[in-house]
Amino acid sequence: MLIYGDAKRFERADAIGAAIASELQALARQPPGVDRHAALVRILIRVGELVQGLCDAEFDSVGADDFSAAQDCGGRLLLDLAQLVAHSWRQGFRGPLLVPSHVPTLLRSLKSPLPLCVKEAEGYAFYALYPESYIEAAACSGLAADTVVIGIRSIGTSLSAAVAAAIGARAPVSVRPIGHPFQRRIGVGPGLTERILADRTANFAIVDEGPGLSGSSFGGVADWLEEHGVSEKRIHFFPGHGGALGPQASDRHRKRWEARPRHFVDLDDLVLRPSLPAHRLESWIRELVGPLVRPLEDLSGGAWRRMLPVEESGWPPADRRFERRKFLAHTADGPWLVKFAGLGETGPRKLAKARLLAEADLAPPVVGLCHGFLVQKWISAGRIEGAKFDRAKLIGHVGRYLAFRARHLPAAVKGASLSELCAMAVFNTEAVLGAEAASRLKERISDAGHFDAVVMPVDTDNRLHRWEWLVDGHGILMKTDSIDHSAAHDLVGCQDIAWDIAGASIEFELSAEERSDLRAAVSEGCARAVSRELQAILEICYLAFQLGLWTSAKAASDEEEVPRLEATATRYAQSLMRIIDGQAE
Repeated sequence: MLIYGDAKRFERADAIGAAIASELQALARQPPGVDRHAALVRILIRVGELVQGLCDAEFDSVGADDFSAAQDCGGRLLLDLAQLVAHSWRQGFRGPLLVPSHVPTLLRSLKSPLPLCVKEAEGYAFYALYPESYIEAAACSGLAADTVVIGIRSIGTSLSAAVAAAIGARAPVSVRPIGHPFQRRIGVGPGLTERILADRTANFAIVDEGPGLSGSSFGGVADWLEEHGVSEKRIHFFPGHGGALGPQASDRHRKRWEARPRHFVDLDDLVLRPSLPAHRLESWIRELVGPLVRPLEDLSGGAWRRMLPVEESGWPPADRRFERRKFLAHTADGPWLVKFAGLGETGPRKLAKARLLAEADLAPPVVGLCHGFLVQKWISAGRIEGAKFDRAKLIGHVGRYLAFRARHLPAAVKGASLSELCAMAVFNTEAVLGAEAASRLKERISDAGHFDAVVMPVDTDNRLHRWEWLVDGHGILMKTDSIDHSAAHDLVGCQDIAWDIAGASIEFELSAEERSDLRAAVSEGCARAVSRELQAILEICYLAFQLGLWTSAKAASDEEEVPRLEATATRYAQSLMRIIDGQAE
């Protein structure tokens, strides 16, 4: 199935460096505490993006990773910052934070007018992967300071610095695996080869998030080390989770993965059961909402459905691949939703969006961000799923909500193009419904390219399912989970607002007249006409994406969830076939 995407953005290296320098100056003025620590981690991540972009640019130029000023200065700068993060973490965020005087010099040495392709690190943005987890894992690894630390770009650029800082190793190097996703390999030039292999009797730490379906990025680096005379017994892995390699792993990689040490500390041990009270997530939340009257309640992995006023048999489906870590914090003033929003610049960006939507009474009130977790008021209202509702009022509210997004939330990064969405629709349709259905669908959207000129991407919601809406006793609607699906780990991304109109039309089973009314409401509210023909094409693409999403979710779910996923996928399949057969309104 085609559902995943790889978020990229283009920035000038000197602009990134100037922003980092400004953040470093601001850091010196911040008082001790978790906010200062979070700002420091944000700088580490941002420098990691800068170094990743520079190293990738060099790789693209020569076709291999080699020793260079970017590798050398970038590695030393990251190590200095990671040492500060480790110090702040171990001190419980207390005391002074002294940035070494040579850090600005190292940063200036990376100054360049080059346009860089910066890749968003999924672990930091979506999966609650903290550099501090790698600091703790490395501290418990028993590895010595002579360990050679190798980070796998993108996220491994900064995570490897965290490992090196924790064990007192020299600055890490980074490599970019290339090739088929299940058969990654690395290319290393002579200078970097000499640096990595200066002592083949040392231990080697390979650092990345994942592993995913194959673990071939980890495996490709380990293959290279063994091919260059390093004993498998010298290889250590620092992954993002403690699980096995995925189903696409080779036998050789799987055997090595099971045999070699894997150093890992999960989020629960890091912030729910830490050794220092200052590391507890509860203590961070307390600074925003006051004391908790009972322990945090974990709502991750679909557990939020326990809070619904329906029996388990009536629960909506949950795709655990895309479920963020979330908790319910109970205080004397009521409950608060504590949801992972992202580290680095991702969290503050989502906080600003959440506040904007809340001020317009379109989303729950928000009180702040605590080191990656957004804290919003938990609204104990019913869900619109299965509820009777005035359809004209529904269309009016959804129209106002979507118009607000189109008017006030510009696209941060453009999502999939119309041609990419159409290719996805054909691919997913063939995978589930067969070649004949895919051929007929392809014919129906054959003129989609004519509408490229009218596409105006905005920060779309991308999740208009009925169970995402709250309704109180007076019939007042409010959208939940409205801040980050346009920047999720999928291929859709920011789209024309017609994508959300299409989604709402499908999820609420709107008639042709109601679709027209919703489109008119959004068009009027955002002061631009939304194309009816574009909406029709996007309805097809939306259905095909949802079909692929929920069909593929079964492989990552337990047996109890499968019937819900199958029923949901079937609903989208039937709707898509009605369009293909020409039976839809």
